[in-house]
Amino acid sequence: MNRTTKIITGIIVGSLVAFLIWEFSNIVFYILMSVVLSLMGKPLVKKINSVKIGRFRLPNGISAFLTLLIIIFLFGVFFSIFVPLVARQASVISNIDLNSLSQSIEEPLLEVEDFLHNYGILGKEESVKHVLEIQFKSILNLTSFSTVLGSMVGLTGTIFIAVFSILFLTFFFLKDAFILDELVDNLTPIQYQNEVNHIIKQSKRLLGRYFIGLIIEITAMITLLTIGLTFFGLENAVLIGFFGGMMNIIPYLGPLIGAIIGIILAISTILSTGYYSQIVSVTITVLAVFAFAKLIDDFILQPLIYSNSVKAHPVEIFLVILIAGTMAGITGMILAIPTYTVLRIVAKEFLSQFSVVQKLTKNI
Repeated sequence: MNRTTKIITGIIVGSLVAFLIWEFSNIVFYILMSVVLSLMGKPLVKKINSVKIGRFRLPNGISAFLTLLIIIFLFGVFFSIFVPLVARQASVISNIDLNSLSQSIEEPLLEVEDFLHNYGILGKEESVKHVLEIQFKSILNLTSFSTVLGSMVGLTGTIFIAVFSILFLTFFFLKDAFILDELVDNLTPIQYQNEVNHIIKQSKRLLGRYFIGLIIEITAMITLLTIGLTFFGLENAVLIGFFGGMMNIIPYLGPLIGAIIGIILAISTILSTGYYSQIVSVTITVLAVFAFAKLIDDFILQPLIYSNSVKAHPVEIFLVILIAGTMAGITGMILAIPTYTVLRIVAKEFLSQFSVVQKLTKNI
């Protein structure tokens, strides 16, 4: 393949990959999750395959099915631990004494109201309480309720499709380890198969390291947050730690979202007990624990995962995530690093003549 043809081919392939990932980001997410689960379950499939009863050996399909059942069971155990915690938190919120809460904030509310009146932000005949009542009524009216109900129904359908798709793909990835390789080989022209096979091999290696590192990061953050909040005596430390750690799947922005969720959960518990004077101290405690965990994440975990695992500079990764977030929101941020990793491998294979490509791909 001459230089010009290779460059043109690389640009076309890279553009096509980027377009397909952008256009079918949900499907790409399903495939990535299935690949991760299949990589985790592959050793178990091999272990089950090695078991013999006399001369009988289980077929690979049955081994894959049993492995998938074990994965589902483990997730079931995981959710069986946290669903009761969520239910208990919902019960705590339902026990909040709204009358007592209203009386406790009445004086600060009057001070806020005077401030708003003095600066003309609120009309003389208006009150903060009245404005809040109007807002709550608008939120709880029939139209809003229908919209929320419709969104919940749509979300339920989306979750069902996602779970079914991931489990379906995971089974076949466990059963037929080289199904993706064979599919790509069949779709790739013969003269490009060596390059494409190398791309697949490199992508599996780097993405495997990235996803393993991400699981380690999330587990470490859940553990750090839970231990820290438990040390300071917060009742729902495990639940806050779980949500705070899981939010780290969103690069950079996730810890902030997790901290906000943690503060809301902690304050709701305080409101249910009636000890309103502890709201400030509990908020500071949650923020301090999250800040400490974030420092460990920034200086230890993220450099290991986002830099070493995909062999890219932290500034490079930050800019990629920022661009992806601007283009596709939260989904874009989650898919940014895997997508960028694959595109770098494609560029190295087809566009290695450019100095900028050599600079960006020198470590892979």
